[in-house]
Amino acid sequence: MLERRKYAVIIPDGAADEPRPELEGRTPLQAADKPNMDAVAREGVVGLVQTIPDDMGPPGSDLAILSLLGYDPHLYYTGRGALEAASRALPLDPRDVAFRCNLVTSDGATMVDYSAGEVSTDEAHALIALLDQKLSTSRRQFYPGVSYRHLLVWRDGPTELRTWPPHDIVGEPLQGFLPEGEGEGPLRQLIWDSLELLDDHDINRRRREEGKNPANMAWPWGQGRPLQLPAFAVHRGLTGAAIAAVDLVRGIARSAGLDVISVPGATGNLSTDFAAKGRAAVDAIVHHDFVVVHVEAPDEAAHHGDAEGKVWAIEQIDRCIVGPLREALRNRPHRLLVVPDHYTTLSSRTHARPPVPFAMTGPPPDSAETFDEASAASTGRVIEEGHRLLDEFLA
Repeated sequence: MLERRKYAVIIPDGAADEPRPELEGRTPLQAADKPNMDAVAREGVVGLVQTIPDDMGPPGSDLAILSLLGYDPHLYYTGRGALEAASRALPLDPRDVAFRCNLVTSDGATMVDYSAGEVSTDEAHALIALLDQKLSTSRRQFYPGVSYRHLLVWRDGPTELRTWPPHDIVGEPLQGFLPEGEGEGPLRQLIWDSLELLDDHDINRRRREEGKNPANMAWPWGQGRPLQLPAFAVHRGLTGAAIAAVDLVRGIARSAGLDVISVPGATGNLSTDFAAKGRAAVDAIVHHDFVVVHVEAPDEAAHHGDAEGKVWAIEQIDRCIVGPLREALRNRPHRLLVVPDHYTTLSSRTHARPPVPFAMTGPPPDSAETFDEASAASTGRVIEEGHRLLDEFLA
């Protein structure tokens, strides 16, 4: 009997970037020591893929991960908050609206830090509990998440509203980026009320004494109604699993019917346990046809302007995840795909929409020797619609 082919996708979030002077004119992918990613490039094909549709935005993992899992964002995307709500299996009616809600640092006039110094989950839960007690209503409730990432659900809420990702407006005046449109009044009031409640909280006084940024404001954004996706197993005829620390990716995976695997020590930042995620991926590929591994660390480093940290994160993904998967699959039919979801540039500290590089085993090898932006561009292979990449990968 023929052995079933295995498929593994590794997504180093935000790994694509521009050449940097502090990296001697190289991008982080070019500067990183990543023998396993480069081997995937040599053994297969390399190219560029447009994961963010030109007519949708702002660029982010919500649109890009949908694309990379083979779902056209034009057909299925409703908003980032809805994807994260799906991760936690929150009971939402079709007209409910879920917002991503960051705990951020503000001086009252500007956005100082989109992650509140990556506030601990225990501290964040205490602060979110206070907000829920004081600011929730019969229609609006807070739900705690991990570190600075939380949710606000508005029952029968508005979607004709413009909000801004806090990581896009660090250093900018808040007045220019407050919610605009249907329902803006209650959301603006919630933002200012949260500052009044949290700014002098014992937790934030202690964080200031320790030289850390306070988690002193709630910032809702990325609103959307509940997501409905065709089941991956029916759509693709494969059993699948997802390994990710962030609710956004877990929500998309859960909505697609993938088995969502929790990994102790997976944090969604540079402190994540890369090796534990690699071991989980090797175990998952034994029991499933298709496994996707998402690692947030390069994106988080870029948001902080940390070039050294971004290079280091890429190297850990290569050594602890891509390497073990290559070894585990070596003697059986398989395909491997390495692809960032989007650019996160060290210069801007935020996301950008250029097509990202991918390396994929399976097709006859092309001339590429390394996995990076320039190598991918040199092959002339471009997939204009991101959700088509999975078609080629599974062909």
